Amino acid sequence: MTVAIPGGRDVRGTLDTPEGTNQNDRLDRLVVACPPHPQDGGTRSDQRLTAVSDALCERGIACLRFDYGAWDEGRGEQEDAKNAVEWARERAGQVGLFGFSFGATMALCAASDIEGLWGVCALAPDRGEGESDAVAALDGIDCPVTVLYAERDTTADWEPVVERARDLDIAVEGLSADHFFLGQAGKVAVRVVAFFEER
Repeated sequence: MTVAIPGGRDVRGTLDTPEGTNQNDRLDRLVVACPPHPQDGGTRSDQRLTAVSDALCERGIACLRFDYGAWDEGRGEQEDAKNAVEWARERAGQVGLFGFSFGATMALCAASDIEGLWGVCALAPDRGEGESDAVAALDGIDCPVTVLYAERDTTADWEPVVERARDLDIAVEGLSADHFFLGQAGKVAVRVVAFFEER
């Protein structure tokens, strides 16, 4: 189901629901999925996002994949993630955040301004900078977090995020992959779903 996310920016999403769910049913659990960098072609159709969404739905968990509005140096994109969470909270009892690459950075930064999330799972986050500093954001998150990183990642500046997460006793897991997890989307999805199911 295609949806428009309120908030003053043109943000569209796709709501994937478990089989047998009616359009107007209140959902028990919903994960908002943040895509990779829009200037690098990142959209809600990213293969890692769709694999995670499919796996979540198989376990009875809905997923909202969305596209950011017009590029705004990370500021507007964080707002898009927060607005997507607000939209999700009107429809589900528990709402979590997931993101890949730039989307992982946006998920962490947005989560630092949101109370009562079910959990946040960041896949291959980049450190970011300025108002989009994922390292600083980790200190302000009040829900369970896990950071999944690719051990052969030479694309994202992930080391400072992982180091700070370990300092804060946040769950961290290294996966034998490069930044794009080529051929491993299904394996990644299993890890993401396991994190949310454990909450």
